[in-house]
Amino acid sequence: MKIDLAKTDKHYYDASRDPALRTFDAYNYVTVTGCGAPASPAYTDAVAALYRAAYGAKKLAKAAAQDFVVPKLEGQWWVESDEPPLSVPREQWHWKLLIRMPEVVTAGMVTGANFEALTEGEAIQVMHVGPYATEPETLARMEAFMTAEGLAMNGLHHEIYLSDPRKSAGATTKTILRHPVRRVGD
Repeated sequence: MKIDLAKTDKHYYDASRDPALRTFDAYNYVTVTGCGAPASPAYTDAVAALYRAAYGAKKLAKAAAQDFVVPKLEGQWWVESDEPPLSVPREQWHWKLLIRMPEVVTAGMVTGANFEALTEGEAIQVMHVGPYATEPETLARMEAFMTAEGLAMNGLHHEIYLSDPRKSAGATTKTILRHPVRRVGD
């Protein structure tokens, strides 16, 4: 049987429409880091390189009788400015694209991308349903939850793309949004 993290790790790949606090341990990923708008050539080239690396690792794992389903594309996003992130031109956005790897994958199985472990710890997670353009509404609900719970951002904005934007209509697109947090004063 193939390893399928989306089926075996609901804690990671499922979220409600209401923000909730969760804790995430260290997970291994193949990653590519860059800068530019989500539809830019740099971004689309990075996505292609990331999938090549993930499928290369899958091929090696399958040959060792440890086949797996390649998980969903993910992204961490930030800006290098004191301005509110959504006011910064998209061409200046920075990103780290990620695909989570099962434990059977090692750094030696990955070529053409980075292999790294990331730990987010305590985080707010929520399901955003709709086009990416309406994410600010969901982000505002996450901000309100953080304030009410006495929390502050403690890492990069993280998105898990459950829907393939090439196949789903904007209104039905599902994206998990995650913000690592810390207690205010910590």
